[in-house]
Amino acid sequence: MYYREYPPHPALAAHVECMWAACTPGGAHTHRVLPDNCVDILWQDGGQPGFAVGMMSSAILVASSGRLRTVAVRFKPGAAGAFLAAPLHALTDQRADIDQLWGRSDAERLADALWTCELSDRERVAVIEHQLLHRLRAAGGAGAAGGTKPGDAGDLLIRRALAALDASGGALRIEDLAAQLGVSRQHMAALFRARVGLSPKLYARICRFRLATAALKATPAPDWAQLALDCGYFDQSHLIHDFQEFAGSAPERFLLAA
Repeated sequence: MYYREYPPHPALAAHVECMWAACTPGGAHTHRVLPDNCVDILWQDGGQPGFAVGMMSSAILVASSGRLRTVAVRFKPGAAGAFLAAPLHALTDQRADIDQLWGRSDAERLADALWTCELSDRERVAVIEHQLLHRLRAAGGAGAAGGTKPGDAGDLLIRRALAALDASGGALRIEDLAAQLGVSRQHMAALFRARVGLSPKLYARICRFRLATAALKATPAPDWAQLALDCGYFDQSHLIHDFQEFAGSAPERFLLAA
């Protein structure tokens, strides 16, 4: 499978983790996608208008039966709401066609621009970025459905909260985070639900899980108990529990399949 990431347009860099392109080979195959605390919008050359994939709370298996080209945008945590006409909790563990979020005419025009002519991946990425820049300007003026507006008080608080959780590798206690930010835990949870799509606790758990998967890929024969502690787990059993929930397998099996 071909996969390549592209840095976003500078005006999108605060909101977009990367643009990416992929091509699956011919024949039937399946690959596993793990929770990554991001929201993506994908466009594929099969004639569909594109679709958004919300925050994930568990792994999914993606099956393909033939060659398929994809171009996509991956948003930074908490940033997708400015571009989607929906609060992000409505998309959690869901796939939503982009014509339902942006309107059929806009979605079809974008799909035509992407696939009617033979373009390079980089040219298709530029087409998508042009659309995202248009939507970002509109969100800055009027806000998106669900109350997400770049730069408002809720947006700034969420960015601070996410930065603190990411910096701690998910180890920061949610009660301590709320106290640092000067808000109640309930208020922060409500903002996370609408603007991130996950609860703060689940977001933090996925941060720890991602640290552990990265550590496993870099360590062929890990000391499991030490790895659990290094990644912010209370003990090895908690590490195993999260792998079973987020990857659908024990850490040892995950390591063999990585």
